[in-house]
Amino acid sequence: MNFHRLFLIQKGLDDRIRQEHGLIGRDLIADKVLALQVELAELANETRCFKYWSKKPPADRDVILEEYVDGLHFVISLGIELGYDYEPTDLQAGFGSLTERFTALLALTAVFGQRREADVYRELFDAIWGLGSGLGFTAAEIEAAYLAKNEVNHRRQEQGY
Repeated sequence: MNFHRLFLIQKGLDDRIRQEHGLIGRDLIADKVLALQVELAELANETRCFKYWSKKPPADRDVILEEYVDGLHFVISLGIELGYDYEPTDLQAGFGSLTERFTALLALTAVFGQRREADVYRELFDAIWGLGSGLGFTAAEIEAAYLAKNEVNHRRQEQGY
């Protein structure tokens, strides 16, 4: 996967949003951190991994993948915001249950919101990348879904979203 390409594509969307919404020069990190936490919660909700009280199955795989790449968009966007261009070495599933991974990722997102350091960003990126693997997605699936969702996000801007 060409992560540098994804960072460039995300920068194009970020720059467009900043321009069209009058946000040039505004610090959006806190907003992006919260947006990432919301997207992660939406993703967890679709997986239903924590809903021990329910027999309802997880959402369809494509719905979960789309929610996952929504979160990935914000992780990449946060890196761009702070000048971090990072490429994980491989797609590792990580450790623990999905519930434990979501909990750790949400906590790490909060830490990054406070510390905004390169090493914390790398941990955050590795954690979301590993979550993708833990959800059963390949790098090729993630990249294709990311690119498709980026197109949707551009269309939404055209429609005044």
